[in-house]
Amino acid sequence: MPVYSMTGYASAQHNAGNFASEAESKRGLSGHLGLEIRSVNSRFLDLSFRLPEELRPSEPALREIISKRVKRGKIEVRAFIESGSQNSVPDPNPRLLQRLNAVQDTVKAWLPEAKPLSVADVIRLSVNEIQSGRDWCQEIVPLAEQALNQLLIARQREGERLGAVMLSQISQLRALAVRAGPLVPQLVAQQRQRFMDRWKEAMEMTDAGNLPEMAQDRALAEATAFAIRIDVAEEIARLASHLDEIERLINKGGEMGKRLDFLIQELHREANTMGSKSAALELTHLSVDMKVLIEQLREQVQNIE
Repeated sequence: MPVYSMTGYASAQHNAGNFASEAESKRGLSGHLGLEIRSVNSRFLDLSFRLPEELRPSEPALREIISKRVKRGKIEVRAFIESGSQNSVPDPNPRLLQRLNAVQDTVKAWLPEAKPLSVADVIRLSVNEIQSGRDWCQEIVPLAEQALNQLLIARQREGERLGAVMLSQISQLRALAVRAGPLVPQLVAQQRQRFMDRWKEAMEMTDAGNLPEMAQDRALAEATAFAIRIDVAEEIARLASHLDEIERLINKGGEMGKRLDFLIQELHREANTMGSKSAALELTHLSVDMKVLIEQLREQVQNIE
């Protein structure tokens, strides 16, 4: 399965003039229906709609087809209608003219001082009648499915790019872990020798004799305790295990954003522990470099569905 990003954009248009009948074209019922879908990252699926009044009844159907195919993301659906009558002046419908004339006579009978309808008023009312003469709800659902297909393609393309970036960052984290592994035995050996040297100096200051066997045992015990305190082998092993799981999920694809987010938190915890146990500047630097890469990895994961 592919990796999907939560970021994407798609649009689709339907030109009613290409499908309108001759009678509809004469009445000016041709027009243009456009739909846009924008998607950004979000913890859950968050749908919002900006629809004209003619398309409000279609919102439940649009919500259903999107929620079936998209699991996470903040998605905004925007639709707009451009009537074909906006580019030309429609011929007024004779029935509309008769009705307007009758209504005007009724109004004048009750309000003699009312102004009569102007030509501009008649044209405007004719345009409103034409715009309300077509049922755009029949066109919006298939148009939304078309735009949704394009959105999923865009999200997949972005997801593939994010997956490649994350695999590269995982490779860099593995390299840092490999560098950190040999440092601990070296530090333990150095610290053991340092304890032994200190005990020798202390004994020489007291009786100038050789280091007693009990003192040697104490020095070795101190060195062992130090080795336990600074041992990061478990952290490195867990970090490698988390990286294996992240890489497996990326290669598998599908819905994985929440699980990746949890694994990133675990990576950060292991890197912090390594830093707190650090007894050498080089190991501290490696821990900081790891945390920088993990934070970059987190930023990519925030956009994965």
